[in-house]
Amino acid sequence: MYNAVKKTIELGDGRTITIETGKLAKQAHGSVVLTMGKTMLLATVVSAQEAKEDVDFMPLSVEYKEKFAASGRFPGGFLKRESRPSDYEILVARLVDRALRPLFPDDYHAETFVTINLISAEKEIMPDALAGLAASAALAVSDIPFNGPISEVRVARIDGQLKINPTFEEVERADIDMIVGATYDNILMVEGELKEVSEAEMLEAIKFAHEAIKPMCLAQMELAKELGVEKRTYCHETNDEELKEKVHEFCYDKVYQVAKSMLPKHERSAAFEAIKQEFLETLPEEEREAKQAMVNRYYHEVEKKAMRNMILNEGVRLDGRKTNEIRPIWCEVDYLPMAHGSAIFTRGETQSLTTVTLGTKLDEKIIDEVLMQGTEKFTLHYNFPPFSTGDARPSRGVSRREIGHGNLAHRALKNMIPEEPENPYAIRVVSDILESNGSSSMATVCAGTLALMDAGVKIKKPVSGIAMGLITEKGSDRYAILSDILGDEDHLGDMDFKVTGTRDGITATQMDIKVDGLSYEVLAKALQQAHEGRMHILNVMLETISEPRPDFKPHAPRIEQFNIPRESIGAVIGPGGKIIQEIQRETQATITIEEINDHGIVSVFADSAESRDAAVKWIKGIVAVPEVGEVYKGKVKSIMPFGAFIEILPGKDGLLHISEIEWRRLEKVEDVLKEGDIVEVKLIEIDKKTGKLKLSRKVLLPKPEKRR
Repeated sequence: MYNAVKKTIELGDGRTITIETGKLAKQAHGSVVLTMGKTMLLATVVSAQEAKEDVDFMPLSVEYKEKFAASGRFPGGFLKRESRPSDYEILVARLVDRALRPLFPDDYHAETFVTINLISAEKEIMPDALAGLAASAALAVSDIPFNGPISEVRVARIDGQLKINPTFEEVERADIDMIVGATYDNILMVEGELKEVSEAEMLEAIKFAHEAIKPMCLAQMELAKELGVEKRTYCHETNDEELKEKVHEFCYDKVYQVAKSMLPKHERSAAFEAIKQEFLETLPEEEREAKQAMVNRYYHEVEKKAMRNMILNEGVRLDGRKTNEIRPIWCEVDYLPMAHGSAIFTRGETQSLTTVTLGTKLDEKIIDEVLMQGTEKFTLHYNFPPFSTGDARPSRGVSRREIGHGNLAHRALKNMIPEEPENPYAIRVVSDILESNGSSSMATVCAGTLALMDAGVKIKKPVSGIAMGLITEKGSDRYAILSDILGDEDHLGDMDFKVTGTRDGITATQMDIKVDGLSYEVLAKALQQAHEGRMHILNVMLETISEPRPDFKPHAPRIEQFNIPRESIGAVIGPGGKIIQEIQRETQATITIEEINDHGIVSVFADSAESRDAAVKWIKGIVAVPEVGEVYKGKVKSIMPFGAFIEILPGKDGLLHISEIEWRRLEKVEDVLKEGDIVEVKLIEIDKKTGKLKLSRKVLLPKPEKRR
C-alpha cells in the first residue's frame, strides 16, 4: 500500500529526530512526517507547473498550523474549531519562509505552497524549532527546484551551557534563546531574544547551532539520493540579451548620478522611474508593451548594481552618509496629553509615534494555544499604515509583517519590564509608524523605551536598536557593512541584521542573509559596528529623557496591591460575587484577587486615589480580625428592644446591649440611637463558642459621679 523511507538524525544526547516519507499525503509533490519524541509534524509542498503571466518574483506561501487534537484539547470559541492563524503560528511560518525563500532559483516563479501541520504534540517539546527542517525535507523529496536543503534549530544557553532544541522549561531559565536557520555551508536566518548577552557570546551560540544543522542537511541529501529525486525542468522567464545590454548602456550612468544626488526617498524613486520611462521611449511604440516586463527586470538589476558599486567604490550611500553613519535623530516625549505615556522617535525618514497604556490583571493578554496557556502582562503592537510610505491603498487588517516586527520589538523590551511587586500593571505598548524608510521596527524599540519612561514605568535599563546592512561583490572579497539602513539598502542589499540592547548587552536580534558564504568574521564586524551605532542612538534618546519619571501621570490609574489570608478570599468575594461587586460599584474601582500558595494577592485599580483608597479600606475592613480592647467607629445597622447591632468592620456586626449605651438606665434604645448613626464603640468581649462580638459605648463616656 505504501513504501515508507526513513532517516534518523542523532542530536548527540540520546534524543533523535526521524524523517519519514512515502506514507502520508502522497499526492502532494513532496511530503514528510517529522518525529521527535511524541511530537509529529506533517509537512507538504505543492508547486504549480507553470508561472502565471507577468510574475517576476517567487510567489511562496508558508503556513504553519497547530491542531488542538494534537495535544488532546478542544479549541476555544463558539465554533470549537481551528480558525484563523494565531500570532504564534504566523511567527513560526515567517521563520520558515525567511529561510526557504532565498534558496529558490531566481527565475523560478511558479506558485508554491508549503504547509506544516502539528499533528501530535508532546508537552515539553517545542515544535517551532522543527518546522524548518520538516519543510525543507518536504522540498528535498519533491521535484521542485530548490537550492537547499536547510534546517532550523533552537539554541539556548541554560546555566552557562549551550543546548540544541531545549524544552519549554529549559528555555524559561535560558539567557540566550535563538532560532538559527542555515544550509550545510551558510547561515541564512537568526531570530531570538537574549538577556544582555555580549556580541561574542551570541556569535558562539550561532556557530554551535550551525554545527547541529549540518547533519540534518546531510540526512536530507541522503534521503533525496535514496529516493532518486530529479528536479523538474522549467522556463519561467524569456530573456533578450541585446535588450539587457541596451538597458545597461542607456541607464547605468544616469542611475549612478541619481544615486549620488542625495535626494529624499520619493524624489529619488521618481527620478529612477523617469530614467526607465526615458529608455522605454527609445523603443518602437509597438514593442513597448511586449518588452515592458523584461525592461523592468533589467532596469532593477541596473539600479541594484549602480547603488552597490557606489557604496563599494566611493563609500557613499544613497542619502550621502558614510557606511557607519546614523541618520539625524529627534525625539519627544509626553506628546499625547491623555495617554499614560507617549513618545515620538524620528530617525531620518522613519518615524514612530508610540503610546503606553497601563491596565489591570483583567487587561492581560490571554494565551490559549495548543501547547501554551496563560496570560502575558506586557504586550506590544506594531502598526504600519499605507500612508507611512505614501501608498494610496486601503489598510486591511494586521499583516504578517506587522506581527513579526511587533514580536521583535516585544522581545527587545520584555526583559526590561520590572516584575511584581515592582510593577503590578498590565502594560500595552503600541507603535504607529507614521513615516518609513527602513528600520521601523528598531524605531519602535527606541520609541517604546522613551514612552515607557515617560509613563513612569521603572524599566530596568533603556534599550535602543539598529538595523545593519551588507553590500558584497561577487567573486571578490570586497564588502561594506552599513549602519542604520534605508529601505532601498535593505531591498537591494545582502543582509538585514537588526540588533537591540542596553549598554550592557544584546536583548534581541533578527537577521536575514541573502548571499552565500558570509563569514563569521564579517558577522563579528557587523555586530561591533551595530554596538557603536546602538550606543550613539541611546545617547541621543537619553538627552530627551534620561530615566523613568518618578511617578505616573496625574490621569494614569493607580494600583495598590496587598496580601490577605487565603481563608478571607471568600469573605471579600461574597456569595455569588455579591460583596466584591458592591465594592466596585460603590467605589468605582476595579478589583482582582489571585490566589497564590497560602495567601491571596488583591489588586485595587482606580482612576483616582480617592476611589482606590476607599476600596482598599473596605477590603481591609472585611479581612481585619476584630481585637478586644480596640475602639471602632461603627454604623448602627438595626435596633432591637434589647440593644443595637453595630457594624464595626465590613461584614462584622457586634451587639451594643441597651445597658452598654450609656451609664444611665435607658427605657428605649431609640432615646439615644437610630439606624444609620455612626457611633464610637469599644469591643469588650468575643464569645469563645459563638464568636459573637460584645460592644460598649458607655466605657468611652465619662462615668457620672455617685450622688451622696
